[in-house]
Amino acid sequence: MTMRAAYLAEPGVVAVGRFPIPRPEEGQVLVEMRHASICGSDVHIVFDGFHDQERLGSPGYPGHEGIGVVAESRSRAFAAGDPVLTVPPVEHTGCFAEYQVVDEGSLVPVPREGDLSRLLLAQQLGTTVFGMAKFVDGPPPRTAAVIGAGSAGLFFMQLLRRMGCESVLVSDLDPGRLVVADRLGAQVVDARRAALADTAREMTGGIGVDLVVEAAGPDACRVEAVEAVRERGTIGFFGFPERKGTAPFPVERAFRKSVRMEWVNGTQKEPGLVSFRRAVDLIRSGEIVVDHCLEHAFDLGDIAEAFASARRHGDGHPKVGIILR
Repeated sequence: MTMRAAYLAEPGVVAVGRFPIPRPEEGQVLVEMRHASICGSDVHIVFDGFHDQERLGSPGYPGHEGIGVVAESRSRAFAAGDPVLTVPPVEHTGCFAEYQVVDEGSLVPVPREGDLSRLLLAQQLGTTVFGMAKFVDGPPPRTAAVIGAGSAGLFFMQLLRRMGCESVLVSDLDPGRLVVADRLGAQVVDARRAALADTAREMTGGIGVDLVVEAAGPDACRVEAVEAVRERGTIGFFGFPERKGTAPFPVERAFRKSVRMEWVNGTQKEPGLVSFRRAVDLIRSGEIVVDHCLEHAFDLGDIAEAFASARRHGDGHPKVGIILR
């Protein structure tokens, strides 16, 4: 028995081939994958040298945002037919495939009656729920700014609005994504025409915002975050690094402002996967809107085109999806 799966043939080249369907071991399940989506980190892995050399040619790599139905279980926690969100750690990713073996501890159950294409977004949303808990550990900020209007940035914006933040700026270079941010209730900043820091100071009488969430990744965005935040404010760094190794950072400016900084990584290793479970609930209740992330999807056979689009920031869409079955 074989399956279709995408694989990273070489840096910059994503292809589709046929592979043997993997078999689960004790404590694992075989998931028949239904939907996946491309994360910004996947784009960096494919095009920017962040790949694992030993995983070139591995089926499903580097996909990690996936959802499907258990096809075979060797776990007491899951049975065949159970719909599950797959959230393995980075060293075990492989959801750009029709089937994937996943450890039982890296699965989140989802309701049988749920729309799997929508509940898939609980993976990305869960990482932002996890991040927000680090960024805000007390009363909610009165003012905030989010750099980047991709799926993560728009989820951060919604979480901030939901917790009672009075004003949330969202900055991006793409006008299509800014249209979505505006529709969701943000005050948008077109980064092609205006500096976020200038808008933040105008909105706060020259002080700067209480919290900046950097959800884009480029080094210039981290510089902008330091400029936009107020003295003794907080910056939450979520965006994937622009490069390996040492990167430029405005240390002196951050020092003068006494900025509190938090970095986010490793939601997949959170005990109990609490943030992912919370994200499923937020989507089911309608408290967080995800429909804007479902408008741009490709068949698995067209995944090279999908990655090209993701590299172009989704051609104005916050998220690029993959239909697996």
